[in-house]
Amino acid sequence: MIRKKGNGLLKTISFFIGICLISLMLTSAANSVQLCPDGEDAINERVSLCSVLDFPETFDLRDVDGKNFVSSVKSQSGGTCWTHGVMASMESNLLVTGMWDSVGETGEPNLAEYHLDWWNGFNSFNNDDITGSGGLEVHYGGDYRVASAYLTRGDGAVRDSDGQSYNDAPERMDSSYHYYYPREIEWYTVGENLENIDDIKQALMTHGAVGTCVKAFNLDGNWTHFYDRSEPPNHAVTIIGWDDNKETQASDPGAWLVKNSWGEGWGLDGYFWISYYDAHAGHHPEMGAISFQNVEPLSYNYIYYHDYHGWRDTKEDVTEAINKFIADDNHVLNAVSFFTAADDVSYSVGIYDEFDGYELSDERAVEQGVIDYIGFHTIDLSNPVELTANDDFYIYLNLSSGGHPFDRTSEVPVLLGATMMGTVVESRAQEDQSYYKTEEGDWQDLTADDETANFCIKGLVSKQSDLTVAGDIQLSDVKPGSVHNVNFTIENTGVSWSKLQWKIADIPSWGEWTFSLQENDDGLFPEQNSQVVEVSVTVPDEEEQTFDGTIKIENVDFPSDVETISVSISTPKSRSLFSLPLLDMIDSFITQFRMIWSFP
Repeated sequence: MIRKKGNGLLKTISFFIGICLISLMLTSAANSVQLCPDGEDAINERVSLCSVLDFPETFDLRDVDGKNFVSSVKSQSGGTCWTHGVMASMESNLLVTGMWDSVGETGEPNLAEYHLDWWNGFNSFNNDDITGSGGLEVHYGGDYRVASAYLTRGDGAVRDSDGQSYNDAPERMDSSYHYYYPREIEWYTVGENLENIDDIKQALMTHGAVGTCVKAFNLDGNWTHFYDRSEPPNHAVTIIGWDDNKETQASDPGAWLVKNSWGEGWGLDGYFWISYYDAHAGHHPEMGAISFQNVEPLSYNYIYYHDYHGWRDTKEDVTEAINKFIADDNHVLNAVSFFTAADDVSYSVGIYDEFDGYELSDERAVEQGVIDYIGFHTIDLSNPVELTANDDFYIYLNLSSGGHPFDRTSEVPVLLGATMMGTVVESRAQEDQSYYKTEEGDWQDLTADDETANFCIKGLVSKQSDLTVAGDIQLSDVKPGSVHNVNFTIENTGVSWSKLQWKIADIPSWGEWTFSLQENDDGLFPEQNSQVVEVSVTVPDEEEQTFDGTIKIENVDFPSDVETISVSISTPKSRSLFSLPLLDMIDSFITQFRMIWSFP
């Protein structure tokens, strides 16, 4: 009885304490509820910024919330406008992504137009596919496809401080050069009735400036250009914005804001306007609108290819193709690249060890996906393939529509700045390099159709990155079921300009784990700061336990490069509310009081 009475008082005290705690919790919850509308508004605002359905009537990359994403206006020499159109787009992308600053470059992005002009491979100065001379004249002609061949085989782009020389050819390559590589190049057209104009606007807002072309020039007094006749384009420029209400010589309003390469003394401080309805800007299938995207330091030390001149023609009736290569060294194939000739193309790419002329076998890797726009695309392999020197390997590519782009001896149809049209550029191929599957299901050597032809399928070998992780998780005397926030850092300590792609491969089987980053597909360069990964762990609701384990982090490109983070968390014995010293003392006092009160 006495114990019962004492316990009853303790329960009353405990109830009172519980009411106080619940009251505090409800008050906290009420305060949290008051924040919900603001939080929802903030989320909705972020969603609206990420999913632009109604584009603004005007847009200017030079002033996006007070920030400038356009490099300085340059003044070209000779017929090199096309090189300036390319580099202006790439420089803008480097500003939009912040990549230029993040890898430690100084000043604004500044790439070498004249290195592209000299070493594009289409001119009489240099063509690796032939031993003699022939092709374009240096300084007088080129286009965006010419540039894409140079960029996708890894010959450039380089910085202005590396290889910018107009009068004399700069060195083709040097260990001190910083190379930049666009992982994607996309081609757009606005459509006959501007039905696709939002594709170009979205590219501008997401990836930066877009290369285009004009028939120079038909300008009015307000520096607006409009050309509606059939002569081909002869000048490359760069779109940096738009104004839907801009009046031009066209009957309907709307114009692109455009950067020229004739110095700041020309036009509107180097800029002008082109009507949406111009015959070429935004409309020309090869020169109308080209976006150089995800430009980053070239992280590949070897690129396997047969298509030196890139995309020169398209095998429109082919869906399946193979390129055969022989490994130059013992290294790891990390990615493939290719062109697509249509929008909305499903692709399947595979790496194989064997091909007997009838079937591929010994599959080493496979990737599948959908590509939205015409252009060039780099696809990382989820399972990189180890190559053995002098062994052959095969890259298979299935494209659902548009056919297969290929290289061949060709007449370059658009020579921006050139004095003549129709220059023939020679390509070279060999048997047993490129194959396609016929309608009958047989594999056909592409050189049987054209002895100079190869498919545009490449294999890319990454520079050696090195995963380094710092930090551990050691927690003691923590409350069961509690949540704790910790972090660790990841760094690439590999060779200069290597690209580290990492993923969390394994975590402890106990507790609940969340990470601010589970993987890094964008890559981490040694020149960049280390990445901090925030970790939240909910401790299992068990007393007097020690929970041990490891977090395993893997270098995606080099799976044998693995780091682990040691984890150890211990919980004490949980103490009941009734075992608190004060309540024990009260209980003892009540017991004694009861004994005195009941004494006869």
